[in-house]
Amino acid sequence: MSKNNPYFKDYADFLSERFDGKVQKITINAGFTCPNRDGTLGRGGCAYCNNSSFSPMTGADVRSVSRQIEDGKRFFAKKYPEMRYLAYFQSYTNTYGETERLMSLYSEAISDSDVVGLIIGTRPDCMPDSLLSRLAGLNKSKTVIIEYGAESSHDSTLAAVNRCHDWATTVDAVMRTHQAGLAVGLHFILGLPGETHDMMMTTVDRASRLPIDCIKFHQLQIVRGTRLASDYLSGRQPLTLFDVDEYIDLCVEIVSRIRKDIAIERFVSQSPDNLLIAPRWGLKNYEFTHKLFNALAHK
Repeated sequence: MSKNNPYFKDYADFLSERFDGKVQKITINAGFTCPNRDGTLGRGGCAYCNNSSFSPMTGADVRSVSRQIEDGKRFFAKKYPEMRYLAYFQSYTNTYGETERLMSLYSEAISDSDVVGLIIGTRPDCMPDSLLSRLAGLNKSKTVIIEYGAESSHDSTLAAVNRCHDWATTVDAVMRTHQAGLAVGLHFILGLPGETHDMMMTTVDRASRLPIDCIKFHQLQIVRGTRLASDYLSGRQPLTLFDVDEYIDLCVEIVSRIRKDIAIERFVSQSPDNLLIAPRWGLKNYEFTHKLFNALAHK
């Protein structure tokens, strides 16, 4: 099991398998959009999505990739002068664009000698073979990790939240990425509209059958500026939001079912206070982790 906890493989172990010494993510906003916002697949984005909820500088960060890395290094180097870095392309869909422009941005990031790899967050329907081939080539010199936002394995849920892709598309993207030799992760939201406990566990089981290296979960949050928030506040969309104890129980069951070699990066996310409507648990992430470990110890 994990060197860092006795209950599951965590992300620190995933990183230690690939890098010597400590590495830290530097989040990059490269100005991408999304095919679900610009009209290619849809407009308005996913029902739950206000990108500022996980990347507060979105829309305001006009610095170059190199400048963002330098600023990130300067921040972390004060406390960790020997730290090395992963350039994390997070905001919106970071493989959505012309291939040469994308590769130029990625190359700019890894040109910094302290950057040892890339993490690229994207949608499973935005990874053409041509780009995947180029990323596989890049992976020979610097580690490339692809994170796909899958959100659910149920097509009915994906349609209800306006994802504009299906589960088969996620499976295909994971398989092609794995076959290209790249580390691959999936992201899921627990508690999406209409999803039952059994549906969420089915998603965990389906993910476990795929050749993924890491996985992220987080609780559904109602965030200002989203369609889901509008529906929730107006009463058009009845939702059952988890309280802390219910969610802890769910996470304990996930740990018992997930394939043991898959690193679990996180179970929770915390939207900025000025954007979050519900649920408001009043817990820091480390406090949640303490509660989870205590529950796992007594299961």
